[in-house]
Amino acid sequence: MKLTVNGNPLELDHVVSVRELLTVAKAEQPDYVTVQFNGEFVDHAGFDDTVVKDGDTVEFLYFMGGGAR
Repeated sequence: MKLTVNGNPLELDHVVSVRELLTVAKAEQPDYVTVQFNGEFVDHAGFDDTVVKDGDTVEFLYFMGGGAR
């Protein structure tokens, strides 16, 4: 199965959930990541139920706070 994760190709030998993909792809801070799956955002509650398939595109997004000086 061929995926694109954060713009890079990734090959897996079996179907995985978004939560499993976070581990396989070694996502930083998986508790704080926002996942975009084929252009749509996935709620954290759906990480276990959303299955990644051949040809899918997944982006791990991290939002940072900051302020002006």
